[in-house]
Amino acid sequence: MAVRAVRGAIQLDRDDRAEVLHATAELLSKTLHANEIDTDALISVMFTATPDITSEFPALAARELGLGDVPLMCAVEMDVVGSMPRVIRLMALVESDTPRKYIVHAYLRGAVALRLDLAQ
Repeated sequence: MAVRAVRGAIQLDRDDRAEVLHATAELLSKTLHANEIDTDALISVMFTATPDITSEFPALAARELGLGDVPLMCAVEMDVVGSMPRVIRLMALVESDTPRKYIVHAYLRGAVALRLDLAQ
């Protein structure tokens, strides 16, 4: 069993609490499903949000999905001029036998433009 990093991002339509929770749950669920990752295989999940997202912590959505025993952390993404607004990113560390080149990284909604080479 190896430790793998799984990435993803989603762009929100607006910054409000319900949208943050819904979009984060969508991103996390699709990322885990695409890689057939059971929650027991999760080591930790790091969330970042662009500075224009202030209505809720993305990690709360993971808690509401039942990840109460998984270490979660939120941080603010760098405020780079011209960067895409209203984006939540995640990087999950997981135990997996899947070779790194077969890991599926989920880029959803407008965030597809961040990584056209990886977008689903």
